[in-house]
Amino acid sequence: MPDPMSVASGICAAGALLSSWQLRRRAMRAEAELEHLQAELAAERHAASHDPLTGLPNRRAFYRLAATLLTDSSGRSLVAVVLDLDDFKQINDQYGHAAGDQVLISMAQRLAAFAGDNPVARLGGDEFAGLLVTPTVDRRWIDHASRRLYEMLAAPIAMGGFSLRVTASVGLAPVTGPAQLTEALRRADAEMYRAKSLSPGRQARQLVDTAHLE
Repeated sequence: MPDPMSVASGICAAGALLSSWQLRRRAMRAEAELEHLQAELAAERHAASHDPLTGLPNRRAFYRLAATLLTDSSGRSLVAVVLDLDDFKQINDQYGHAAGDQVLISMAQRLAAFAGDNPVARLGGDEFAGLLVTPTVDRRWIDHASRRLYEMLAAPIAMGGFSLRVTASVGLAPVTGPAQLTEALRRADAEMYRAKSLSPGRQARQLVDTAHLE
């Protein structure tokens, strides 16, 4: 006949193991729920500060990132960039909004590649902006950077059976002090419209048969 004390000890041990297992399961569930809530919160914060189509920071987030960069610039030269796409409405009208969305995504990716680690944003519609840290700022550097960015943006965009070439008007202006971002963006915007008015031929788009692309 089993010893009652042994039976009682076994029951207590089994109960302790069951309780410990239940506690571990509850702790794991609580940890999983916490991770899920943290992921949801991070997603909500990202959605509040980023453009849902291109994934770039939105206008509010751009000014916040730019303010941080301006504060930490440590005497480095900074240049504000503003650009918008030429005749973008015609793309939506002629090829549909899906094509227009693809153009915006491609332009956002190219601007981000041009800027590297520097902040860029979609301000709204077909308008984008950026703030670049540069080794120097003079007219020659700005002209060279404007041409290089324009050429990057004007490269053909694959659209299935054809490629669409879309141009953008670009304006750059130096930031002269930590509190001068808004003024620099205004001057860059003016440069952008000056470039658009001086080079109307650049606004033409071309359909390029993908079979003839190198």
